Order: sequence, then structure tokens, then C-alpha cells
Amino acid sequence: MRLTRTTAAVLLVAASIPAFASAPWTPEPSCYLNEQALETLALSAELAAFAPGLEAPALAVATVEDRIEATSPSAYAPREMLVKMAMKLRDIRYRRGGRAPSTGFDCSGFVQYVFAQALGIDLPDNSISQAEAGIRVARNELKTGDLVFFHTRGKGISHVGIYLDNGRFIHSPSTGKRVRVDELSDQYWARRYVGARRPEVLSS
Repeated sequence: MRLTRTTAAVLLVAASIPAFASAPWTPEPSCYLNEQALETLALSAELAAFAPGLEAPALAVATVEDRIEATSPSAYAPREMLVKMAMKLRDIRYRRGGRAPSTGFDCSGFVQYVFAQALGIDLPDNSISQAEAGIRVARNELKTGDLVFFHTRGKGISHVGIYLDNGRFIHSPSTGKRVRVDELSDQYWARRYVGARRPEVLSS
């Protein structure tokens, strides 16, 4: 019996089906992702040609925020890690002698907690001792993470905050207030500014 080419092709495919059923092909995840991307591009091209008003479904792509949250803290530079931790603590209430978010912070407790949690560095537990550690920094050379000091009671150092950028610093101000960001140029802080120190961990 003479077989046409079409009939022969059908018989060949039918004969090969059991082999595929017994050994299914499972793509590698990376290959699958590449093929999915190619299929999506191809579909987009077809739709653009025949139905300009329609779009192929886009591949799920993580947002920048998703990638940041999924990144290990060790992937950040030390200064970025300090800022990330400090800004999470905004609005925590002031408490004299406070050393944790659950109880509240005083100024030096806030600074000590941020450095401990972000970098694993144990700074001294009061502003005077913190001002004696690290490297002295001129005001026009301040960088993110440097400690800024003030005299809010008398002439000695009595307050500390963490410098952010563009003349801003974050700190736990005083009784009845909460952790917040202020400007060094504000009249109150400008008149009471004493100086700045750069902790050893940030000196490199």
C-alpha cells in the first residue's frame, strides 16, 4: 500500500508518543525562564502586528524594593546600613536611660542601639564617652554615620545624634519627644553644636 507523506508523518508521531510519555522532559529552571521570556517576546510581537490594542502578559519581575528587602544586610555599605536601621526607629519615644525600642531611647542609647544592630559595634553608653572615641571630623567634612555632638545643658557635651546627609541628623531629642530628623542649621542646634566624631568602623 502506498503511503502519502502526510500519512507517514502521522504514523511516525504516533509511534513516538509512548517514548515521550515514559520519559517526560523537565526543563531546568533557568532554561525555563529564558524560554518563557522568548515566548513572551514572540507573543508581544504577534499581538503588536495583528492587535495593536492588546499586550502579552509581562513576566513577573521583582521591584527594587523587593530586591532590597531580599538582600542580606551584609551586602550594604556600613553607612547605608546605619541609615537603614536609624530610620526604622523614627517616632520611638524618648526615655532617659532607654536602650531599646520597647522602652524608648535617650540620645546615647539610640546611637548605641543603631550601631550595635546595624554593624555589631558596641559604642560607649553615654554621649561624653562617645565623643572621646573615633576620629575628630570638621563640620564641612561630615559624612553619613558620623556622630554629631551638642551641649544642651551647660557647656559640656550632653547630646548626640547620627549625621545623615545634606545637613540633617537623626536623634532622640528629649523628654516628651520622639526619634526624629532635624537640621544642623536650625537655630537651636546650630548654637549648641560642639563637634563631630567618626567611629573607627567608618574611618576606612
